[in-house]
Amino acid sequence: MSAQPACWHEANQIYLMQALASVRVALERRAENCNAGAAPDPGDATGERDFFLAGEPPALEKLCAAFGLSSFEREILLLCAGVELDSSFAGLVAAAQKDPRRGFATFGLALGAFPDAHWSALSPARPLRRWRLIEVGAGETLTGSSLRLDEQVLHYLAGVSHMDDRLRALLEYVAPPGELPDSQRAQAGAIAAAWSSNRGAAFPAIELCGDGLQGKRAVAAAACALVQAELYALPAHEVPHHPAELDAFLRLWQREAVLNESGLLIDCDEADVNDPARAGAIARLTEETQGFLIVNTRAPRRALRRPVLSFEIAKPTAAEQRALWRDFLGAAAARLNGSFDVLGNQFDFDAGAIRSACAEALQPVNHERALDAALWEACRAQARPRLDDLAQRIAPAATWEDLVLPEAQRQVLREIEIHVRQRAKVYQTWGFAARGARGLGISALFSGPSGTGKTMAGEVLAHQLQLDLYRIDLSQVVSKYIGETEKNLRRVFDAAEAGCAILLFDEADALFGKRSEVKDSHDRYANVEISYLLQRMEAYRGLAILTTNMKSALDPAFQRRIRFVVQFPFPDAGQRAEIWRRVFPAETPVESLDYARLARLQVAGGNIRNIAMNAAFLAAEAERPVGMAHLLQAARSEYAKLERPLTEVEIGAAR
Repeated sequence: MSAQPACWHEANQIYLMQALASVRVALERRAENCNAGAAPDPGDATGERDFFLAGEPPALEKLCAAFGLSSFEREILLLCAGVELDSSFAGLVAAAQKDPRRGFATFGLALGAFPDAHWSALSPARPLRRWRLIEVGAGETLTGSSLRLDEQVLHYLAGVSHMDDRLRALLEYVAPPGELPDSQRAQAGAIAAAWSSNRGAAFPAIELCGDGLQGKRAVAAAACALVQAELYALPAHEVPHHPAELDAFLRLWQREAVLNESGLLIDCDEADVNDPARAGAIARLTEETQGFLIVNTRAPRRALRRPVLSFEIAKPTAAEQRALWRDFLGAAAARLNGSFDVLGNQFDFDAGAIRSACAEALQPVNHERALDAALWEACRAQARPRLDDLAQRIAPAATWEDLVLPEAQRQVLREIEIHVRQRAKVYQTWGFAARGARGLGISALFSGPSGTGKTMAGEVLAHQLQLDLYRIDLSQVVSKYIGETEKNLRRVFDAAEAGCAILLFDEADALFGKRSEVKDSHDRYANVEISYLLQRMEAYRGLAILTTNMKSALDPAFQRRIRFVVQFPFPDAGQRAEIWRRVFPAETPVESLDYARLARLQVAGGNIRNIAMNAAFLAAEAERPVGMAHLLQAARSEYAKLERPLTEVEIGAAR
């Protein structure tokens, strides 16, 4: 009896070599013109077989069992492997075929050399070709064409895990999470239990619903890890939609799933439901993919013939998030005192985002800052990536001192700030949220002519609250295609939920004009889009601001559902003078500026800023301080842009 192999790889290598030796004997008999028959056992493999009985079987036997290969198909597989693994096989194969040029495996050789031969072995429907275990080369006849073992199968037989390059280009490996909150760990366990209870039968497809993409991926990877499978993700937009390409992918993936115990995650969160070809390809892939299959989707998809188990994956609970903050901060958590509640009230993160934010805040470069301030900035950075792709982030530099408005409007803006800052205390601690979720979103409508400070007011609020401000141009979001506007709005709100950024929807009248009578399907769908936006605004945990130049064009029913309405008036002479006093930075050299005279220019604050900046450039070029002459020249340019005449009174003001 041979010595016990030291490990599975060594035992697998011995087993494969002995199996190839048996094929060698059959070829030698064929070369000597002996009749094909049962090949003798070239050695005693009792030790290796006993070793495999106690653990994982050899790769060859796992593959044969998984794909249902007959004994003859097994010999064909080994024949092709021998040509690849042993250089002496080519000469032996050529001798067995009585042709020195034919040093490659053929079906004709296998039919003559191995017992239990059957013609169906090379049928496209049989495993060798159906699962692309071997490739048939060009030739005049099927029996005379070369047979070659697929490279991935060759590596597998040798005990080396290797993904097919044709799959690697489409798939992304999803590593198991280092940690999961209890609620998500329980869901991963339930998925693994569902798979385990169906061993030997068709596995149910798993559908993970909800908006938290990272949380769903973490649960999926954890479930696969529990059944000793690796998880690979395929974005919906990468799913091949041409029938031939999809069929090729299905076969390659089925082989991969069997060979390497892999699970497939189809990420449909951003799938284009208006693309019938793509939707059909995803449906077919979901129906026909065997083994561990998970589909990420925001809402349950249509019923399938295949059994489906749906799980709603939510973010970790508030208590779980607080526990994660403490765990990841370690000893540093003691420095935060009660700041966990502040972080939890503002940011709704999964475990991965919390871990990343803690790691960033604890970097040596942040040791000079207070930990709570470093964590706050790290959280803002964590929440940005998805929203940065959908909207314009505005760095909030303006403060209350920069904003010139009547006191009544300033008071409403301060109330907005208070509502955002104290929403957790009022909603949660004081119990208002328990009375119902409707109307808890903080929304505001800023109306007024261009340049009157609507965007600046958003900047002031973001600066005071230390939150990110994102501008969404609704004229770009609104689509003529039914369903597209709603999808665009959903993506914005979903991306913003994690960090509760301030959303500034510009040009609101592009979508929210007075709703006309319903005359056709497009009118009906426009009303659906408006209703959808109102619903999301009412549920949004952050502040949503809508701006418009024409408040009168907005539907009164829509305005009633907005918590705050701020009218930004065209500035009067006194307000324009104040804007002129504040418009130049302290570093800018100025000379003999008459702010009372400048206030006679009938322009709003945005135009005043443009005139001031253009005048600064003119003065810099002349190497002079900014003076009234520079402002007159800049004013002429601004008025030309506005297509308005500069009156004599205004000209006199700027001289």
